[in-house]
Amino acid sequence: MKILIAEDNRELCRVLKSYFMKEGYTVFTAFNGKEALDIFYSEEIDIVILDWMMPVLNGISVCKEIKSNSDVKVLILTAKSQADDELTALNIGADEYVRKPFDPRVLIARVNKLLSTNGWLTVKDVKLNMKKGKIFRDGEDINATNMELKLLHILLSNKGYIVSREQLLDKVWGYDYEGSHRTLDTHIRRLREKIGNGIIITHRGMGYSINAEKQ
Repeated sequence: MKILIAEDNRELCRVLKSYFMKEGYTVFTAFNGKEALDIFYSEEIDIVILDWMMPVLNGISVCKEIKSNSDVKVLILTAKSQADDELTALNIGADEYVRKPFDPRVLIARVNKLLSTNGWLTVKDVKLNMKKGKIFRDGEDINATNMELKLLHILLSNKGYIVSREQLLDKVWGYDYEGSHRTLDTHIRRLREKIGNGIIITHRGMGYSINAEKQ
């Protein structure tokens, strides 16, 4: 998944890039508004973080152009503290607004939430988008099968809960499926090989769940 961070404070930009790379994002950085737009138009960016006060073109101008040409999510960063400034950002199309200073972990949570409303579901370094029909691990397409997409989507949509084998079979293969649980277990095993161990938990005699704990 590709994220563009446009921030003229190079140290802050470096820190944010490090945090998002650890989350599995492919990160592009820009230090002014023109660089941000050049990258946006040359790459398939999934979400944009824009500093309000940037040279050449400010974040508001960049946000306006992005929103007039796409439905990509945009989050505005700013040191401004007036309520009218937040209203300005939201009125020109920004999807989220974060005031400085902030905890990078909070910013990551805001970004993940925005992406989940845009078809993305995430856990650790694994990200799924049913609209695109793809699963990414550490930013790389794992070439998931249709069954693997459906299985992970169901489990991620029920994060925090155990999904029984019967529920998975019914939702993925249909209510009239007459095969054995071994078919399901085989697909889960192959999915684990692609996304890594420790994400899908087996509950013996019950079913499967997603392990969302940080490692």
